[in-house]
Amino acid sequence: MSKNIYCVFLRKQAEGQDFQSYPGELGKHIFNNISKEAWAKWQQKQTMLINENKLNLISNTDRNFLEKEMIKFLFKS
Repeated sequence: MSKNIYCVFLRKQAEGQDFQSYPGELGKHIFNNISKEAWAKWQQKQTMLINENKLNLISNTDRNFLEKEMIKFLFKS
């Protein structure tokens, strides 16, 4: 069962994620502050970015780009 959290993306109480979806300290921050709904919105945006920019997720440069976009999308909207 998921807990309710205050989602900083949605700016309201919402259902939290069931598990940490991203590794490390950033992943913990996302788990504690980003709801399931907001994470799903990010996944849609992420797919769009990967396809439009033809990102290669094996490339560190492309993964770093995607991580920066994720932070911008989730925490600076």
